Amino acid sequence: MNTTTTNDTRSQLHGGFLQEYSSPDSIRKYTKETAGTGISYLLEHDYGKIYLDILQNYIPKSRLAHGIRLLEFGCGGGMNLLHLASTMERRGIPLDCAYGTDFSETLITAASREAGKYLSPSQNKKVHFCVARNENLISDLTTGLGLEKEAVVGSFDLIVGVNTIRYCHRLMNENECVAAIFNLLRDKGICVVIDMNDKFPAFRSRLHDRLTKDKKAYYLPTLDEYARPFSSAGFEILKKENFCWIPHSAGRGLTAVLKTLTPVLSAVLPNHAMRSLVIARKNQPSRS
Repeated sequence: MNTTTTNDTRSQLHGGFLQEYSSPDSIRKYTKETAGTGISYLLEHDYGKIYLDILQNYIPKSRLAHGIRLLEFGCGGGMNLLHLASTMERRGIPLDCAYGTDFSETLITAASREAGKYLSPSQNKKVHFCVARNENLISDLTTGLGLEKEAVVGSFDLIVGVNTIRYCHRLMNENECVAAIFNLLRDKGICVVIDMNDKFPAFRSRLHDRLTKDKKAYYLPTLDEYARPFSSAGFEILKKENFCWIPHSAGRGLTAVLKTLTPVLSAVLPNHAMRSLVIARKNQPSRS
């Protein structure tokens, strides 16, 4: 595939993804009140435990005095970042600032609106959202926030991405995204990515996915493929595993059932859980 063809393919895929995540349905799926019981449970438990473990055990204690600097790329309607900021306040973990980025202006507008509804006034002043594409994180982040590059490069303690890194693989720009993450993190900073597991059978059973002419638009990386760009960029991989059996969109009943079944499913089918998790640590000084 030549460069022109590759760029055309990327442009077409990006346009399709943007249309999907700019619809009214995307706001219902990715904002707190209408997203479903499943994601609320995961943010408080499965995902929340991962974030708290990192904040309490992996971020150098000396940085807590100045407050943690957070970034979520592909933040959608902001549920993940807003929940984490609220949890930190309840736990007495100081927050310096938290930024959320997404390529959908529709979802960024929704996220900013959600921040005013769900955060305390003091936390709301520290949380900001802006439009940015994953492969252009540094330039789009600085432009969107009106900051100099030096103000963000090498400044973040924790960067998270939930259900977003797979789109970088589909657009064939995962290396650019991960390189930007590396440069945005401080030394010993942590990146957490959570995304769909290609071995979870339900993701492969959708008729639309099977019949689509462009298979790249629905491609799911393997666990090793999720981790590879982080290793190549110089990260230390702290954890790489499959976990979680509760869909984001699950209602109250399904969430309760799968919560009960999770220990059994994890013991019997550990590689077929719903999500892939990669936790990576930067162990080198920032690169310009």
